[in-house]
Amino acid sequence: METRRTFISICTVVAVTIFIYLNWDWKSVGSLTPAPTSSSAAAEPRWEDPGPYHVAYPRNYQFIMDDTPTCRTKTPFLVLMVHVATGDVAARDTIRKTWGSDKLVPGQLVETLFVLGLPRGADAEQQQEKLKQENLQHHDLIQSNFQDSYRNLTIKTMVMLEWLAAHCVKASYVMKIDSDMFLHVHNVVKLLLDPSTAKHNYMTGLVWWHSPVLRNPSNKFYLPQNVIAEPEYPPYPLGMAYVMSLDLPAKILAVSPQIKPIFIEDAYLGMCLKRLGISPTDPPEQTMFIVAPEHPLSSCSLSKVIAVTTTSIPQMTSYWERSRQPDAKC
Repeated sequence: METRRTFISICTVVAVTIFIYLNWDWKSVGSLTPAPTSSSAAAEPRWEDPGPYHVAYPRNYQFIMDDTPTCRTKTPFLVLMVHVATGDVAARDTIRKTWGSDKLVPGQLVETLFVLGLPRGADAEQQQEKLKQENLQHHDLIQSNFQDSYRNLTIKTMVMLEWLAAHCVKASYVMKIDSDMFLHVHNVVKLLLDPSTAKHNYMTGLVWWHSPVLRNPSNKFYLPQNVIAEPEYPPYPLGMAYVMSLDLPAKILAVSPQIKPIFIEDAYLGMCLKRLGISPTDPPEQTMFIVAPEHPLSSCSLSKVIAVTTTSIPQMTSYWERSRQPDAKC
């Protein structure tokens, strides 16, 4: 009887988690909305609805900004690739001052880059000029010539993999992370240095197992059967934050022409992994990656977490400051 109660409890937790994920406001993914006191909050448009179900990936995009020394003059252990909206300067600056400033952890070189497409809107030219000036100062923007939008997240991800496969084969790991996340850099490096962590064919994060393909046309994640016939997606880590060994970008790119791209970028990576015969790996603890946390995190939770979704720039900053305090432990 006790075993049955435990099984029912586990099923309930899984069901609630899936419900939260499917109903979460993912339009904000890739763009951290600052607190109302920030003047940039009204300046950055929200992501639009996904639109077409099939997203073309013609594989002929060009990099128009990538003068970073990362993976050219220095070889990092871990490359952090932050997906961010073009106009979200506040998020980029905050990350540069907080977890993106951690460079040697512990004794391992960590580099942070920001992945962008082209700005949109009537002031696109002015936005692009501001991005050029920003990159002249920081040399950490990787920009390609696709339109930066929610429907193009798969393109953004594949372009990121192209850049990594071309420049970072000597690095050990890459972490893709959204700009509204707090990242505990020390904890992710600790995980990757663990002898039990694979050095090849490795991908981890908050892995979604047996995620159903949604057939309700009113749902933002709806996909018809003529796009994907299977009732569920192959396992994949949620796109908010995942880690992969740096042998995988080239392998994923090699099989991607065989798979029709969809706008759900993390599910698409799962489809590529399946074609490769590779399964993602659950993290040692599910509390390492948190998609819908109860804020504020306790000191104990903060000491164990790798990546957690935040709701504002002040909250991200607060978590980073707290994580560096001696009492940030259980």
